Amino acid sequence: MKQLANKQLLLGITGSIAAYKACELVRLLREAGAEVRVIMTQAATEFVSPLTFQALSQNPVHRDLLDETAEAAMGHIELARWADALIIAPASANSIARLAQGRADDLLSAICLATAAPIAIAPAMNQQMWRDAATQENIALVKKRGMQIFGPATGDQACGDVGPGRMLEPAQIGEHLAELFESGALAGLKVLITAGPTREPIDPVRYLSNRSSGRMGFALAEAVAEAGAHCVLISGPTHLVTPDRVQRINVESAQQMHDAVMEQVANCDVFVAAAAVADYRPIDLAAKKIKKEQQTIVLKLVRNRDILKDVTAQHPDVFTVGFAAETHDLEQYAIQKLNQKSLQMIVANDISRSDIGFDSEDNAVSVFWQGGTKALTKASKSQIARQLVELIAKRLDATQ
Repeated sequence: MKQLANKQLLLGITGSIAAYKACELVRLLREAGAEVRVIMTQAATEFVSPLTFQALSQNPVHRDLLDETAEAAMGHIELARWADALIIAPASANSIARLAQGRADDLLSAICLATAAPIAIAPAMNQQMWRDAATQENIALVKKRGMQIFGPATGDQACGDVGPGRMLEPAQIGEHLAELFESGALAGLKVLITAGPTREPIDPVRYLSNRSSGRMGFALAEAVAEAGAHCVLISGPTHLVTPDRVQRINVESAQQMHDAVMEQVANCDVFVAAAAVADYRPIDLAAKKIKKEQQTIVLKLVRNRDILKDVTAQHPDVFTVGFAAETHDLEQYAIQKLNQKSLQMIVANDISRSDIGFDSEDNAVSVFWQGGTKALTKASKSQIARQLVELIAKRLDATQ
């Protein structure tokens, strides 16, 4: 279940005796490195105390549709945006019927409608309830809408019956959840990504840099690896942990990043330039620390080489994706950069917004390509990354 590391998972618990198994599921998911937030229906609280799940998840348990402690009292929207995936385990016959009907009159059902994250359900009920035509029709309907069905298993049941309807064991559910993040959309390809800021030295202790955290680039690297590609990540200075199955190359300056990219890109199918590379660097590097002796100093800067331009000029067969961080006229500047640098795709984000971008774990972007555009609304950077990987895979197919 290592694919679950750093994932943000919502666990919905409904009214079933199998709710006790959800305790072990929370423990396993957290052990795998996921952050877990629990949503309980009123019926679920009759089987297991919310306090139990609060202790196991280390997060408050959510129960109320309208939460006055949440931003704008819209807790369901916040949670829906937060989740990388939603698993309902156990999913009772009643909860599955509510999903099939598109109900939104409790917190869990409202989140199911409000989230763009994948949804999975692990049914748990009496064997005759599972076999009933209404339940089977409801299961077929939610599957048609894209929900994943984990189980059920067959065996002894709490009521004394034997047959299908047992919730899968927590370890099995965890394995199925991990598989949700393995799309295979870029299987067999090699993808090169740049991430983070660069530092342009002024003297031995000072440098010019920017506010990039590297989170978006690292999220893209993780999503690319999940999509089955071999990923090489060239990163500027950052304290982020390297995603699993990603080869990382550390650099500091724009020139070092340029050299590393040009060394790697010839063997790549896709190049994603997510790094915030310095446009300029000081002409002269002081050999010793500049002392505070004058009221003003003048730094003469020279332009750094344009990594994207050099890649598209020297390797036109590589599918190249650029990023544009703008404070105004987002679409105009993004399309201008798309054309001037001969890119296949460009991802633009509005850094004038305080709720997304450099200092946030969320993002919202507009993606442009020749003859098309798509807006990706506010979500966690990991969710945005997976959506971008899907778009890249589709555009690759369209251009081949």
